[in-house]
Amino acid sequence: MPKLTVRDVGEFEVESGKRLVKALVEDAGTDQLHACGGQSKCTSCRIQFIEGEPDRITQAEKDTLKIRGLSDPGVRLSCQITC
Repeated sequence: MPKLTVRDVGEFEVESGKRLVKALVEDAGTDQLHACGGQSKCTSCRIQFIEGEPDRITQAEKDTLKIRGLSDPGVRLSCQITC
């Protein structure tokens, strides 16, 4: 099972293949916004990886990050990442 570590919250085992946005809410109990329903449009689910950033990125996520000017290292959209 993948492990999710959320700073100042804890470490959690999550179901393989689960969307990160769901893992943050359901497993870690955080208040993770996700207004567009996982369509990579609103960027309300953006997070910043401190370490362990996944290599895989969807084209939709790439496009949205570019359009919104979100180029800081580790900034990603949790609705587009699977654990």
